[in-house]
Amino acid sequence: MKSGQLDEIEAIAARFHAILLEQAREGAASAEMASELTNLVDARAGVLSAESRSLIVQRIIERALGAGPLQLLLRDPEVDEILVSGTKPIWVERGGRLAETDASFESDDQLRLTIERLLAPAGRRVDEAEPLCDARLPDGSRINVVLPPLAVDGPALSIRRFRPRGLSASQLVELGSWSPDLAVILADAIERRLNILVCGGTGSGKTTTLAAIAGLLGNGERVVTIEDTAELRLNLAHVVRLEGRPASLEGRGEVTIRSLVRNALRMRPDRIIVGEVRGAEALDMLIALSTGHDGSLTTIHAGSPAEALRRLETLALMADMGLPHRAIRAQVADAIDLVVFQQRESCGLRRVASVDRVLGGDGEIRTESIYQGPLSEP
Repeated sequence: MKSGQLDEIEAIAARFHAILLEQAREGAASAEMASELTNLVDARAGVLSAESRSLIVQRIIERALGAGPLQLLLRDPEVDEILVSGTKPIWVERGGRLAETDASFESDDQLRLTIERLLAPAGRRVDEAEPLCDARLPDGSRINVVLPPLAVDGPALSIRRFRPRGLSASQLVELGSWSPDLAVILADAIERRLNILVCGGTGSGKTTTLAAIAGLLGNGERVVTIEDTAELRLNLAHVVRLEGRPASLEGRGEVTIRSLVRNALRMRPDRIIVGEVRGAEALDMLIALSTGHDGSLTTIHAGSPAEALRRLETLALMADMGLPHRAIRAQVADAIDLVVFQQRESCGLRRVASVDRVLGGDGEIRTESIYQGPLSEP
């Protein structure tokens, strides 16, 4: 079908969408709406071919009941992230690089309606009283919403796509994210039940690396994963997945990562995997790693291995248990064996830059480099 015909179909679909917008807000069933739309399009656009009329109905349903302009982007397997800021053109990340698309929302109302539909399956909602929201889509993708007045240029929507199957260690070697030497080091660390902390900046690939390391585990162990938003999909025989829960609009029902870490200790885990340490749960995790739960894994936001260990200390102090700083530092040195530092390079490639061994003693933390990744290309 020619570009001009597609533009005309989009324009017609937009007009029909405006007619049915209120019906969509009231939750009309998609099958019922499809039947009504077919009759309406046949009556008002009968001069078009059957193929064109069918495409118009599909576009309207996508706008009214689906994700609107996001629908095609959500179907694109090459898109890793989708970034929306009001009615401005939508941006996406492909292969680690951001690019502007031709897609956009026609109005803030259309964007708000799409946000409502995306959040509905997760049992979440966002409004002026609660203008911030994090949720997980049915396919595992993560969604973040910020509404005005916090978002100045209109509702801001970010979707981090979920890969149904994570990348294995061998695949990361093929892609150049891991070197063969690194794969051997990490496989040996898993075999020796070392506790591993993966660090890096936002979007550097920490979760991908964490999942690949966890994929080196054997099937004879009970693994408990703990996450704010369940992203990890481990192809292991015995995995128990736990996910935190935010408070309701009434301020009740919150289940924190710290509560889940404490509960995990009663679940007879061989290994504990905390998707990301962000708060006071750091102390409970450190205690767990120091008291018989060797070989566990977690990630943390940090720009270097040294910064990761300092941040872990700070987060542990947030538990407000009255422990002296020196004791917390000693706990970190005892609990963490290896720090894996992940970077995203300017070309978009996510790569493990280094692995450091953590050395304790005299209440201080020292590190020793045991792996340095290849130099970045200019």
